[in-house]
Amino acid sequence: MTRADVVVVGGGLAGITAALRLADAGRRVTLVETKPWLGGLTYSFHRGDLDVDNGQHVFLRCCTAYRALLDRLGVTGQTHLQDRLDIAVRQPGVGEARLRRNGLPAPLHLGGALLGYRLLNPVQRLKFTRAALAMKALDRTDPALDERSFGDWLREQGQDEQTVRAMWDLVGLATLNVPADEASLALAAMVFQVGLLTDNDAADIGWATVPLRELHGAAAEQALAEAGVTVRTGTKVEAVEPGFTVRLRDADDLTADQVVLAVPPAAAHQLAPEVAAADLDVSPIVNVHLVLDRPVLTEPFVAGVGTPIQWVFDRTASSGLAARRPGAQYLAVSLSAAAELVDLPVARLRELLFPDLLALFPALAEATVDDFFVTRERTATFRAAPGSQRLRPPAVTAVPGLFLAGAWTDTGWPATMEGAVRSGDTAADAALDASTVDKRAGRPAAAGPQRRQGVPA
Repeated sequence: MTRADVVVVGGGLAGITAALRLADAGRRVTLVETKPWLGGLTYSFHRGDLDVDNGQHVFLRCCTAYRALLDRLGVTGQTHLQDRLDIAVRQPGVGEARLRRNGLPAPLHLGGALLGYRLLNPVQRLKFTRAALAMKALDRTDPALDERSFGDWLREQGQDEQTVRAMWDLVGLATLNVPADEASLALAAMVFQVGLLTDNDAADIGWATVPLRELHGAAAEQALAEAGVTVRTGTKVEAVEPGFTVRLRDADDLTADQVVLAVPPAAAHQLAPEVAAADLDVSPIVNVHLVLDRPVLTEPFVAGVGTPIQWVFDRTASSGLAARRPGAQYLAVSLSAAAELVDLPVARLRELLFPDLLALFPALAEATVDDFFVTRERTATFRAAPGSQRLRPPAVTAVPGLFLAGAWTDTGWPATMEGAVRSGDTAADAALDASTVDKRAGRPAAAGPQRRQGVPA
C-alpha cells in the first residue's frame, strides 16, 4: 500500500482545486482519476486535425474562484475576458439586438441597452425592469425560495412568454440548464443577483482561446506535479473503506488520513452511500459542431431567441482550423436543457436544427458544410429544480476525515465551473481545518504549514 495524507478521488475542476490547495498547505496528496486525462467535464479531443471541446464553457467576471484557479495554473493569458458585457442577440423574423452594459452602477448599467432592445416592446421593457428590481430584493437564502418555481415567479411579475425568452432564458438556460418552469427560484435569484444585478462588470463574459484540455488538463498536470501531488490517471477507485483504505482496480491500494470525493453524485453515492444522496437528478447538454468552407458568423458569439439554437460560438482559432484552413469557419452550438434532444441521431438533429441555423445565419445558405457532428453530455449538471437544495450535501460529512466536492454539492451556485472550483476550495479548507483540530487534540495530523488564505467564497 502507498501512504498519503489526503487522497482526492476525481480529477475534474473540483478535484484539481482541492489537491492544489492541500498540497500548497504542505499535505502529501494523491489524486486518482478514472479517465486518462484531467479536467472532468471540460475536455477536448481530436477529430481529424481539429481540436474539439466537448462543449462550449464560458465564465463571468464574477467567477472569482475559477479565475483564481486559472491564475494558479498560469493560464489566464489563454482566455479572453470582455472589457464590457456585449451580447449580440438574434431572433428569426424579428432581427438583431445588443445587450451591452454602460459605466453606470448596477442595475442601471443595462438601462441604455434595454431602451434600445428591439426584441421587447416598451411595455415589456418596463415590466422586465420592475421584475428585475423585485428579483434583486429577494432573499435567496430563504429556504422557501428553493421550493418555488422560477417560472411561476416570473408569471407573478407579469413576464410574458417573449420577455422570458428574450431576457430571462437568455441567461437562465445557460447557467441553470433547465427551463424557467423547472428551475428553483433560489438558484435563479443567485444567478441574476450575482451575475447581473449587483456589480456593474459581474456579467462580462470570458472564454478559452485554446482547447480546454490544454487550458485545464495539461496545465493542471504540470501544476500538480510541481506542487508535489502524485497523480494517477486511468485508475478506477472501487471502494473507500474505513480507515481510510482506497481500493484501486489494477493498482496498489492507498491509505490516507483523509479522503476528498470530488466525483459526480452517482459515483459519490456508490463509494459512500451513507453521506451522498442518490436522488439528485441530472440535466443534459447537447453541442452541435459545424465546419464550414467560409465564415457566416462575424461575432465571437451570438445568442438565439425563439429558436432551439441558444448560443453559437466561433471556435475557428482555438480549434486550430484557422491556421490549417484559412477562410474556413468552425461553429459550436450550445443546446442546454436538452432532455428532448440528447438521444436523437445526428441526422435527425441536423434535420431539426438546420432551418433555425439558416434563419440565424442567412449566409449559411451559400456555404458548404464540410462536417456536422454532435457531442452529448447526458449528466452534464445536476437538475436545478425546486427542492434540489436540500439534496445537495455540504463538504463536511458525518464520517470524520471524509469530504465531498463537486459542483453538485452545496455551494450556493448552480452547476458551473465556478461552482466546481468553489466546492474544491471548501473541501480543502474543511480538510485542513479538521487536521488542525486533530493536531490540537493530540491525535496524528498531516504535517505541513498552516494553510494560506483562499479565494473569496
